[in-house]
Amino acid sequence: MSYTIETIARVHSPYKQKFGVARQPGLVPAAEVCIELNPEFHADSVRGLKDFGYIWVSFIFHGVLGEGWSSLVRPPRLGGKQKMGVFATRSPHRPNHLGLSLLKLERIETGKTVKLYCSGADLLDETPVIDIKPYIPFVEAKSDAASGFVTGKPQELAVAWQNEALQTALSKKERDVITQSIAQDPRPAYQNIPERVYVMNILDYEVKFQIQSQTATIIDIALHQA
Repeated sequence: MSYTIETIARVHSPYKQKFGVARQPGLVPAAEVCIELNPEFHADSVRGLKDFGYIWVSFIFHGVLGEGWSSLVRPPRLGGKQKMGVFATRSPHRPNHLGLSLLKLERIETGKTVKLYCSGADLLDETPVIDIKPYIPFVEAKSDAASGFVTGKPQELAVAWQNEALQTALSKKERDVITQSIAQDPRPAYQNIPERVYVMNILDYEVKFQIQSQTATIIDIALHQA
């Protein structure tokens, strides 16, 4: 039996490419997204939602739809070497390429279209959203649950700026999004090439940086050329 799922919204995100997207929600608190509902969903569809602190967002990993899936994947948490079953991971390479993120709901705008602004996002720009639900703590918060091979937050990189001019050209919010995103170490888990220059398209910028030991150094920032 087959089913058709229609998208209900699109995401406007600072992450313009897969490289650099936070690997889990909440790891980059400064990463704010706007979830813009389709025109047929009016203010009535979100009545009461503003009273919740967090929302579940079901979405499609549209950036990897053409890459297929595998029953075994290599989680970054295990160094990219050990394999786990796809259903024991949050890999985007899934049979139906469906994702789920828990985001902090900051505010809702109900103008011409309904817009939900959320922080701590791990969503690629233009991500198709298929459902939104409120987070209910007493039902869904299980502090004593076993977490398998995932033990606490991943270790973060220290982030340095090669010179002060790179920082002063940006607003504090822009600096926070860039710094927090790079601190998550977007490299493939198996890659450690100190001389390599990485390029991340984030916000309206192309950010270049290098990683040596546990420190990432931002060496250049320029407006992204579409």
